[in-house]
Amino acid sequence: MVEKHSLLKRLRHAMPSFVKRALEECGLMEAYKERPAYQQNDYVGWINEAKRPETKEKRLQQMLDELEKGGVYMKMVHPPSMKTTKRLKRK
Repeated sequence: MVEKHSLLKRLRHAMPSFVKRALEECGLMEAYKERPAYQQNDYVGWINEAKRPETKEKRLQQMLDELEKGGVYMKMVHPPSMKTTKRLKRK
């Protein structure tokens, strides 16, 4: 299913239940929601356009890996999503 979304100038892809389930099970829904709308849409459309279940799974895994790692979008460096780590102050 594809629907028009007011923030996007292109069609928005509805999230399939298997993608939502994977994001929730991996605890990555928040990381997904922190990404810009175009990235969320691109990930879902890219995963869903695959014909073979194996390809869908491979693409889903890539998205999950990139969300977990941060700083990467579709195998490209994406600085705004880089995860920061808290450093301990030394005395």
